[in-house]
Amino acid sequence: MIKSKNTFLPDFSHIYVESEAKKYNLTRDCLERFPNARIVEISDYKSFFNKKSQDFQTQKKSIKLILAVKKPPFIYKSTDILQDGGFKNFYYNTPILNCLYNCDYCFLQGMYSSANIVVFVNQNDLEDAVEKELLIRAFPREPLVLSISYNTDLMAFENILPITRSWINFANKKSDLIIEVRTKSSLFSSLSDLKPSNKIIFSWTLSPERIVRMNEFDTPTLERRLSSIQLAISKGWKIRLCFDPVIIYDNWEEDYSNLLNKIINSLEKKNIYDITVGVFRMGRDYFQRIRKTNPDSLEYYKNYIDENKIMTISQEERDNVKTLFTNKLRDYISEDKIHFWI
Repeated sequence: MIKSKNTFLPDFSHIYVESEAKKYNLTRDCLERFPNARIVEISDYKSFFNKKSQDFQTQKKSIKLILAVKKPPFIYKSTDILQDGGFKNFYYNTPILNCLYNCDYCFLQGMYSSANIVVFVNQNDLEDAVEKELLIRAFPREPLVLSISYNTDLMAFENILPITRSWINFANKKSDLIIEVRTKSSLFSSLSDLKPSNKIIFSWTLSPERIVRMNEFDTPTLERRLSSIQLAISKGWKIRLCFDPVIIYDNWEEDYSNLLNKIINSLEKKNIYDITVGVFRMGRDYFQRIRKTNPDSLEYYKNYIDENKIMTISQEERDNVKTLFTNKLRDYISEDKIHFWI
């Protein structure tokens, strides 16, 4: 069928499969999920995913799926930019590269040249790496905390492949392991049949509706996220609330104050594990790449400062963020449960 120049094929119209990935169960499950997709066999996902002269935002209009076998390393230690929630043994891994959402402040568009989504189908290798790291972690008296959604929103993908469920089941079998699931999704219902576990922290990123509408493209509304959080709380799960990044603009204080009032009035504080607050911060190389390839985004033309190759807001603005959140939340949750990355 010939399509006009103003239309795009639907997401996942094509699935690119590494030859080595064909034998894995996740590959089979994914191909069954999209029976009408055109299957293209490739030798190495990097030759397709890392091609030069790709347009990230154009590809977002018609995302393709790539099924690949991940090579080592399978687990990574935390970076200074990543919120570790105060845990000493904090790691992340990458079951999926890229995200169904398209937040314009997201570092992924500077990290990758392609907006297509890579799913690593060799789940057992990623799990084995976690088991090995449990034995050699730097602080053996502290749990190993693993963020499984650093380079994606894994829960948003749950109706396509139940990878979050697999990691929850894995964590429940391991001592000294905690899994963090960072998300903006409203798909907690896909996991609501599971029994609550103290091995899991569901971390929801929340923003004022203005930010959801203007910056967090394709994501669920604030109300839908809050409904998912309320469902998770009612089931007995640990909940982390994440305000990251707090975006600075005219009247941002009023919008974030209203957001915090809504949360205080709708979510019981006894069910909140902790709260993390961060501001815009991005590696200079990623920042400059996004500014060049996505000039329509106003987020990359604000008055940021360069601190050791990290682009962020001024110290005065950071202090204002900390003051607002501290003052609003002091009667809601103890200060030792509020972690700032500013």
